Amino acid sequence: MADAARSTDRLEALDITRKLAAICGTPFARFAGPADEVAGRTARWVAVPGGPHAAAEVLRLAAAHDLTVVPRGAGTKIDWGAAPAQVDIMLDTGRLAGVWHEPRDAAVAEIGAGTPLRAVQATLARTNRRLPVDAPSPGATLGGVLAADESGPLRHRHGSPCAQLVGVRYLDADGELVSVGESGTEALGRATPGSGGGRASGRGPAGDGGGGAGSGPACAADGFGWGAGGLADGPGWGVGDPAGGAGGDPGRGGGDAILGRGEVPGLDVARLLCGSQGGLGVLVSATMRVHAVPAGRLWVSRPVWTPLEVHDLVRAVLAAGVDPAAVELDLPVPVPLPRRRIPPTHPSVVNRPDHPAVTGRPAAGSLVVLLEGGPADVTERAERLTAVLGAEAIVSHHAPEWWGRYPFAPGDTALRIEVPINDLHAAVYALRDATGGPVPVRGSAGSGTVHAALSGALPPERVASILTAVRSVLIARRGRCVVVAAPAAVRRAVDLWGELPTLPRLRSAKAHLDPHHRLAPGRLPGGL
Repeated sequence: MADAARSTDRLEALDITRKLAAICGTPFARFAGPADEVAGRTARWVAVPGGPHAAAEVLRLAAAHDLTVVPRGAGTKIDWGAAPAQVDIMLDTGRLAGVWHEPRDAAVAEIGAGTPLRAVQATLARTNRRLPVDAPSPGATLGGVLAADESGPLRHRHGSPCAQLVGVRYLDADGELVSVGESGTEALGRATPGSGGGRASGRGPAGDGGGGAGSGPACAADGFGWGAGGLADGPGWGVGDPAGGAGGDPGRGGGDAILGRGEVPGLDVARLLCGSQGGLGVLVSATMRVHAVPAGRLWVSRPVWTPLEVHDLVRAVLAAGVDPAAVELDLPVPVPLPRRRIPPTHPSVVNRPDHPAVTGRPAAGSLVVLLEGGPADVTERAERLTAVLGAEAIVSHHAPEWWGRYPFAPGDTALRIEVPINDLHAAVYALRDATGGPVPVRGSAGSGTVHAALSGALPPERVASILTAVRSVLIARRGRCVVVAAPAAVRRAVDLWGELPTLPRLRSAKAHLDPHHRLAPGRLPGGL
């Protein structure tokens, strides 16, 4: 009987493989291998659809056979967050790629979800424009960045990637193609490449599957993932998200009360995909705001010794009227080599004889401010900023080596801390107290969002006690601490998200958008 059941399973598996090959093309559908994992959970099949309609067919096939689907591209963050309960089909977004950019003065561009961010920037640079998105994950695709709402230093001025969305196309759990907001090409009165507009029905053109060229210019691609902070960081779930209203996806009834109202009908629904790890829909393309490449860029850095000093300096920077594009902090461990002393009569340390700059203790790290704009204007603002930061401030035309990088390495327990900037120093002190010593911390001191690294050798119970201590300090300050990535034993043993007041709303959204839990089940908070 068992042999007969295994034979039936094999026949069904082969049948599904043949159907995936018919949709995607024989080279683009296969049984999964050992490397096709999501946070340690191995997939059964890998499908690489050639365009939106082929991807829709993959989702319809999954629905027909009651299979789960997890999107993947570059896989730069595929091991972040919770492991899914099951991964039947890994939907690789690598062929959902292309940049449909407009003339030089266009303010938006439509970009395929599978397009590597570096390819987006290279394409836009030809018309002296850029996407003000600088996610730290090397090789990440735009879809992966949005699915994680992953931000880099430029978030200080431009907001998160999700905040820059003006339109998206995505596939719901039933394989329906949904278009909301504005597309880069439709804004100029032309049809979107590869798009039928609105909800798609039936199969796409012949070139969409079967190894065809897809829906737009081909780019090598790779990356859906779960990013820094995950869905709780997206506009739909963070602190101060909009109150419920009458908006919602016009293609679905009942979404209004769950999802709230956006400035563009349906765009509030689309923005829920940001940080959702593919658990609410599969991104196909996004229309993003683009900006001219700044003619001048200068980095003004200053060594720092204590979190409290960082607090004072950040306040001074933000009050100086220099309009920074980014304000980043790096507190590494171990500390750098010793540095020169400055006189105790210097204005920056007057009445502070025990300050490390006077005693000669090595600096603990550095605070770096990025200024962007016209060359003359940037130079003038840099001069004003150095006067504020003191004699130890240094101006450079190049970013420091650590700029736009995470402080953690593979195997570490990576934390994301979000707190109002006036309380960032308290969060860092709380982390040091809980761990019993300095912890590498890096991130945006100007927006109160930083990352920290705990040794992967720490036992799960020790990590859990550190999280409890840090969260107890943050909760009173309207802050939070999220476990971004961790060894498998830690990931299974600790609460990755902590208290999440918006969990009921998330539960309602999951029930509304993916009622059968086919999309990345278990990846979202609460096991959703």
